[in-house]
Amino acid sequence: MSDLFRKLLAERESAPVSVTPTVGVVTLQFQLYGVDDLKAKRKVFNALRVIWGKEADLAVAETGDFEALDSATWSIVAVGGTAQQLTARLDQVEKAIAQKIDAPVVEVHREML
Repeated sequence: MSDLFRKLLAERESAPVSVTPTVGVVTLQFQLYGVDDLKAKRKVFNALRVIWGKEADLAVAETGDFEALDSATWSIVAVGGTAQQLTARLDQVEKAIAQKIDAPVVEVHREML
């Protein structure tokens, strides 16, 4: 290898290292009883936004059944390092939601992206 080629190799900038985060999504479908209007429905799920919506690694949104008074679908998105870490984090959040929200969870769907 020539000295000029070695010099060019030494001077080149290294390629930036890209970090691809792992994304986990858990979708919870709730059954509601005794909800008379959308305002009462929002009140039931206010804790989802207040508590978990402020976590740096989580995003919380109602993702379905917007107008239905007997059900609600919410998704929690977590961003982190490994799939195992995200699974543990989503397990923790799911258990806390089940304890805090006064509505039974009918269906749970998980996905790692």
